[in-house]
Amino acid sequence: MPTLNLSTNVPVDAVTSSDILKDCTRLLAKIIGKPESYVMISLNGGVPMSFAGSEEPAAYGEVISIGGLGAGVNGKLSSALAEILESKLSIESSRFYIKFYDVQVILISFLGFSVYVLLKSFLVVPTGVVVFYMYVNKVLGESLMVCSADPLVHYNLKLLG
Repeated sequence: MPTLNLSTNVPVDAVTSSDILKDCTRLLAKIIGKPESYVMISLNGGVPMSFAGSEEPAAYGEVISIGGLGAGVNGKLSSALAEILESKLSIESSRFYIKFYDVQVILISFLGFSVYVLLKSFLVVPTGVVVFYMYVNKVLGESLMVCSADPLVHYNLKLLG
């Protein structure tokens, strides 16, 4: 469930917005190590914003994830996001902040349920969802029952064991 909420005072057209959404989705998935199918990106352009008393191009971002964050990952994300903001929106790296939230599973909802509640349930789900639940389960250290005929699921269960 890695999520990036990004706000900037730079107006963002539809083409640039689409490029940024795609680039950031790939970036978060790769660096945090989670499937792109769980990544959410929110981009708000043209937001009234001042940084250091100036209304020059600036941005503020928040990265939220259940696990996967830490000093090394946060540094890589900061650097990669700086490149995207500079190349796509001409925002200098000295003109934005990113706040990182490594949240507990009990604070997140998915499919209309608390992820924690879903972890306590018997799951019949496709591979990508199983991998997500297995990862979250590994963080919690609780038992998880998974029903799937997919060999990849069984392989991943073995790896995460």
